[in-house]
Amino acid sequence: MNEFSNKRSVIVGIFVFLGLALLIAGVLIVGNLHETFKKKMKIVSLFDEVNGLQKGNNVWFSGVKIGIVNSLRYYGKAQVEVTMKVESTAQQYIRKDAKVKISTDGFIGNKILVIYGGSSKSEQVEEGDTLKVENTVSTDDMIKTLQQNNQNFLAISSNFKIISEKLASGDGTIGKLINDNSLYSNISNAAAALQVVSQKAKQLVSSIDTFSAGLNKKGTLAYGLTSDTVVFRSVKTSILQFQQMADTASVFVANLKNASANPNTSIGVLLHDEESGNHLKSIIKNLESSSKKLDEDLEAAQHNFLLRGFFKKKAKESKSNPSR
Repeated sequence: MNEFSNKRSVIVGIFVFLGLALLIAGVLIVGNLHETFKKKMKIVSLFDEVNGLQKGNNVWFSGVKIGIVNSLRYYGKAQVEVTMKVESTAQQYIRKDAKVKISTDGFIGNKILVIYGGSSKSEQVEEGDTLKVENTVSTDDMIKTLQQNNQNFLAISSNFKIISEKLASGDGTIGKLINDNSLYSNISNAAAALQVVSQKAKQLVSSIDTFSAGLNKKGTLAYGLTSDTVVFRSVKTSILQFQQMADTASVFVANLKNASANPNTSIGVLLHDEESGNHLKSIIKNLESSSKKLDEDLEAAQHNFLLRGFFKKKAKESKSNPSR
């Protein structure tokens, strides 16, 4: 009897021990308490805004969880000092110039700290080092931005409404253009006039093209002037002759001007000597009066009966031989 009772006590003790062991193992697994036995190091960062970060939140590096947030306390006037407990195995990968930012575990998950960056030239982080912080856009900032965008969109919609009302009522240049038929007609007429001008310009260009094509057509004057050296030389010679004639005429005019300015020359005497001029005028008048008297004497001789036969005979000869 006593042996049976002892066996039962041993069996019960064994089951109780196994139950306690399983319970402790489950608590360690569920509560992630096995991390407590890993060797860790302390890293510090100073934040202006932690955005709901709490003690116990995870710390990630390159997508791997390497520690937890150990404590949060105020630092200075408005900053928050966040202390992280990071596994020592990750120490060799984290550099002193790495940065820390606040992120979320998923889209709406818990807050986490993410360590990233760092150059290979920098030394590895050590116990108690302070890493720089990158300010990130929080959900509140995103909401504020969306609200501001909504306000801007509302203002734009209001302005567009006002513009559409003015367009419908015919206000402004565009409104008049849409509603005023006369303005549309004027613009249409102007477009038609521009089209006519464009056609005339096209014709002018075509004429110029035809003329330029004629320059290369053999047998034409333009082709001869541009390509025939004989014609070109002849034209050049003629131009030189004209130039010589112009020079000769210029010299003649200059000599005539000098002679007229000299009172000792014949032309100068005629132009400057009043006595000689008056004498010449009297000679011309005498010649005119003599010519008139000679005409009168000839007419009287024609009526004289002695010479009348002679003049009639001359008249008949003139009629029979008109070429004489």
